[in-house]
Amino acid sequence: MTRAQGTGPHVLIIVENLPVPLDRRVWSECRALIARGYRVSVICPKGPGDPARQLIDGVRIYKYAPAPEAEGLLGFAWEFAYSWMRTAWLSLRVWRDRPFDLLQACNPPDTYWLLARLWRIRGVKFVFDHHDLNPELFVSRFGVPRGILKRLELRGLLWLERRTFRAAHRVISTNESYKAIAVRRGGRRPDEVTVVRSGPDTRAMRPVYPEHPRPVDEIDLVYLGIMGPQDGVDQVLLVVDELVHRRGRRNVTATLMGFGDCLRSLQAQAAALGLGDHVTFTGRVDRAEIADRLSAADIGLCPDLRTPLNNLSTMNKTMEYMAYALPSVAFDLTETRVSGGDAVLYVPSGSITAFADAVERLIDDPGLRAELGRRARSRVATVLDWRPQAEAYVSVYDGLSGFSRPGPAVPPDTAHAERDPEGRRYVDLDDAAEFDRFLIERGARVERSRR
Repeated sequence: MTRAQGTGPHVLIIVENLPVPLDRRVWSECRALIARGYRVSVICPKGPGDPARQLIDGVRIYKYAPAPEAEGLLGFAWEFAYSWMRTAWLSLRVWRDRPFDLLQACNPPDTYWLLARLWRIRGVKFVFDHHDLNPELFVSRFGVPRGILKRLELRGLLWLERRTFRAAHRVISTNESYKAIAVRRGGRRPDEVTVVRSGPDTRAMRPVYPEHPRPVDEIDLVYLGIMGPQDGVDQVLLVVDELVHRRGRRNVTATLMGFGDCLRSLQAQAAALGLGDHVTFTGRVDRAEIADRLSAADIGLCPDLRTPLNNLSTMNKTMEYMAYALPSVAFDLTETRVSGGDAVLYVPSGSITAFADAVERLIDDPGLRAELGRRARSRVATVLDWRPQAEAYVSVYDGLSGFSRPGPAVPPDTAHAERDPEGRRYVDLDDAAEFDRFLIERGARVERSRR
């Protein structure tokens, strides 16, 4: 799908850790800028089967083949250097096609400040979209450094982070915890940092009647997200093992959507635990499949353990569960509580027993599942929705460029549409009785209603 770009300033967005439009936050940012008349280009790695060039909804996307999976310090250094050079080269290509006025870099890694410094010679302004805390990620994965080499690695990450903060004309942080670090560690004034949360567009992301109903007596748990060392997906398998093999919950299944460095080891762990009939790994999924599976599932799982990184990070999965009115269980983290409020059950980090207890509580109490689902949907739609975040995001660019065009920063909504782009019926959230039925029966309801 293509659409003509506006006549406003040209923004180049750089993202390294995910392809676009798979990266939901970056894609939402692109669409917000396009809606307000900006021209937008993106440089990112290719996903499987992706072409080198794409034009989607007016966004020009330039893609490069990703580096091989990194192992060890030298491997990561090579990956960052390779990605940096490919991105720098493509930035020249973008400039040749159409000079850009503003450059946005999304971390990780914190290496594109140097590219921004080089483009500043041509008058390009730099916006840092602060997605991750790389020093905290390092400590979370490897522990507090004790040897000289590890200490130097951490100091290097802190140095790169400072360079990125100081090179930026403006900083965008994903939550207040990240903003506090930009101020304290990055030396930025509070008025130079704008919080833009990664909330879902709840008018587009809302429950549908799933295409693939499940058996009425089955309870489906679901995980959505990256499967890296810091994401705690192994905790999901331990919880399912506890429920199935120790508590006799043979009707429990779990659907794990996503990909990452740990996918193969997680599949091996599931096989070793004898969970082949209870756990499904989908791999990479598109928005249509996410909507279908989150609408059909009974309970969402947030297994991120309390680490220096996770405790301060906003988990997109939590808000996506909420958008689909899905009750969820999470380890107790500071920013997860900010997102989930009273719509999530929280348990002590790392306690498989407590996590399984909370899941069992929801299994045995359909009324509680429905109540949490209602709270979740209400909170995400009224407090966490992307639309006000999009306004805050575009205001950063309006302030830097002096350009401003009236109108919404989100494309026309589908709030009153009866069907999604795939033709599935949306659940009528304004019909209280129907919404209640859906919350209790979810995927199983469709099977009966279509007979």
